[in-house]
Amino acid sequence: MPIFLPAALRGIADLSDADLDWIHQLVADWQVVADLSTCDLVLWVRTRTGPFVAVGHTRPSGGATVHLEDVIGRRMPASREVMAEQALTSGEVQVATEPYWTGTAAVQEEYVPVVRAGTPVAVVTREMSVGVIRGGRIVDREMERLADLLCQMVAEGTFPLTGAGTTIRHGTPRVADGVVHLGEDGTVLYASPNGRSCFYRLGIKGDLGGVLLAEAVTSIIPARTQVDETLAVVLMGRQAWLTEVEAGGVFLSLRSIPLTLQGRRAGAVLLVRDITEVRRREQALLSKDATIREVHHRVKNNLQTVSALLRMQARRASNEETRHALSEAERRVTTIATVHDALSHSADEHLELDEILSSILRMAAAVASPTSRVETRVQGSFGSVGASAAQALATVLAELVTNAVEHGLEGGDGEVCVHAERDGDTLEVHVTDNGAGVRPGTLMTGLGTRIVTTLVRGELRGSIEWLPAAGGRGTDVLVRARLSGA
Repeated sequence: MPIFLPAALRGIADLSDADLDWIHQLVADWQVVADLSTCDLVLWVRTRTGPFVAVGHTRPSGGATVHLEDVIGRRMPASREVMAEQALTSGEVQVATEPYWTGTAAVQEEYVPVVRAGTPVAVVTREMSVGVIRGGRIVDREMERLADLLCQMVAEGTFPLTGAGTTIRHGTPRVADGVVHLGEDGTVLYASPNGRSCFYRLGIKGDLGGVLLAEAVTSIIPARTQVDETLAVVLMGRQAWLTEVEAGGVFLSLRSIPLTLQGRRAGAVLLVRDITEVRRREQALLSKDATIREVHHRVKNNLQTVSALLRMQARRASNEETRHALSEAERRVTTIATVHDALSHSADEHLELDEILSSILRMAAAVASPTSRVETRVQGSFGSVGASAAQALATVLAELVTNAVEHGLEGGDGEVCVHAERDGDTLEVHVTDNGAGVRPGTLMTGLGTRIVTTLVRGELRGSIEWLPAAGGRGTDVLVRARLSGA
């Protein structure tokens, strides 16, 4: 639903911040009125120069519209400004005695003053085409009467409802989903066909007319079932709130809009929606996510077992070359296990890689040269990375840091810096050391270099270069990667 920004409204009308906030609250919730009456609603403010200008417009969700194009920014015709001025000055709803002609249809109008703290601040026109079967059906008079009551509340300054706690969320009921009109004592005065169907699926059989809804619903909820503590006041229509109820595997979302006229309670509008399928899909997704996290946890445990076996075998090896190869294999398995451990605690298949890279790189440096003092620094941010890309990146960087320590620093003291620059799905990483630099003819001869090249070109769909570090001492390994789909 389009509406001018507060700054634009402030520029054309004398409205306080409190007035603007009230108008925005109304616009956030006026779709209920449009759908109940199957009418277009247009919000008008009087400008500093006098004319009324349209600043908001909404159409009925399930019916024919009066305005095929948005009217935002248009000036109200002079012939209609008299009624708007009467509504604004009197603070009462004005009904046009004659329809006006749009050029294609005759339109009946009501002018509803938007009142805040006893003062009218704007006007809403409720517009309907004369002679049209709205919404493809004969107009439901009871629904229209509920819209009239809400419009009267707008004119009295009691709608929109403040502090209602009815923030729109996935599964929030709408008029088309089901409507129930409750009396002051919570009995059902009217229920739309969809509303009756919702409660029938919940387990309430027969006609809802005259039924005390709160008693009927609570009587079918199985014992020891967890129930939202706000359910009773919502079903009685005493509190503007959004809640859910479940019985027999059926979930209903309920929203209560209390009605007040001249300061007295006048029942409530109850919107109801069957969200059983929505909740089942959510449960399936939660179950899937939990299963994936459990798989990562078990893979991590298995990899740690493999790592322990490799470590034991390395200790028993009599050949130094064999011992070194097994230690390298153990380090690589541990790196992969660390990523799986992080994924087992993640809500989705993405990781904030910065949180785990520092520990992985410190471990790689310590294993590569346990008797030396090597400082590893991580600069920049890798951001959120998908599971497969995180696995590949962690392995690549661990290998590059290990190579830098073993061959660049040659097992001595020094520093290895990992600097990341990310732009969307493009990642550029520099791994630099202050060691001896690259010796001619030594690249692509070791297993670690071949692993890194294969992962960068395959998993990360990127490239890798070995360059002299700035200043002429050390090596700068530049990795470019694409993270989308990785």
